[in-house]
Amino acid sequence: MLLHTPRLLLRDFVPGDWPAVYAYQRDPRYLRLYEWTDRTPDEVQAFVQMFVDQQAEQPRTRFQLAVTLPASGEVIGNCGIRLTAAGSHEAEIGYELSPNQWGRGYATEAVAAILRFGFTELGVHRVSAWLVADNVASARVLEKNGFQLEGRLRDKERYKGRYWDVLMYARVAEE
Repeated sequence: MLLHTPRLLLRDFVPGDWPAVYAYQRDPRYLRLYEWTDRTPDEVQAFVQMFVDQQAEQPRTRFQLAVTLPASGEVIGNCGIRLTAAGSHEAEIGYELSPNQWGRGYATEAVAAILRFGFTELGVHRVSAWLVADNVASARVLEKNGFQLEGRLRDKERYKGRYWDVLMYARVAEE
């Protein structure tokens, strides 16, 4: 599967993508907001393999795509949409980007592409996303793509010795 944007190519993962994912998932800037304190090669290989395996599901309900720079083919992150069930009108999105690529609008562009795919190709009506409240940049990505804040779940997650609030966002097709 391929999705094109003005500056990006989103494509299905292949097993050989794991070193690029490993490079950014080990970055302390990335790890700051995740429950992991470090990532191992085996963990990241399994992470990428999970996305590869999802491509064979019938019917396919999960589309987590590698975000790449077309000129170099470099994997700089991932972005995807997951139906709550086959044929569902509702889906959830998730995305991450290498900290070396933050602040360039790539996440906003990738999310816009995956939303178009969800609304037009998958026929979903509602797309939701959640994030820890401390991830202000990710909230901006969602808001730039028309998502609205639906709620705050206080102290929802616990990792790294503290509780984290979670924000819930959603967008419906007509917006």
